[in-house]
Amino acid sequence: MKLNPEELKEVVDYSVMGILLFMSVLSFAVFLERLYTLKKINIFEIFSKKELELILTKRLYILATVATNAPYVGLLGTVLGILLTFYSIGERGFKEPKEIMEDLALALKATALGLLVAIPSSIFYNYLLRKVKEKIYLWEIDREKLYS
Repeated sequence: MKLNPEELKEVVDYSVMGILLFMSVLSFAVFLERLYTLKKINIFEIFSKKELELILTKRLYILATVATNAPYVGLLGTVLGILLTFYSIGERGFKEPKEIMEDLALALKATALGLLVAIPSSIFYNYLLRKVKEKIYLWEIDREKLYS
């Protein structure tokens, strides 16, 4: 069976872009949900610091996972795109430099999109982590006042 590089490029492209789109939507949804929770929670009704930490940090790992792995997904798309470009050159022989450059530029878009997903996710994660720390500090200050 002969592989068609053009069809494979489309499969790789749509697969990588689909995964990155999913990661992006997931990251944004978690950010909004956590932001809502942080605004609505009354930390002074919670008696245990561990319970407070569990509630406040719920699902933050998703943002960290997306932020660290989106560039790798993008890089995987780029590597596969470059491999398919070389496969296409090997199969057809000489190719016009313009076509090669277009194929390589399209392959690099996966890395760029991976970074476009990772950077906001990292910002969301760090922002929420700071808000969590602030809530925990406020809770600790309240407990110190309560017991002093």
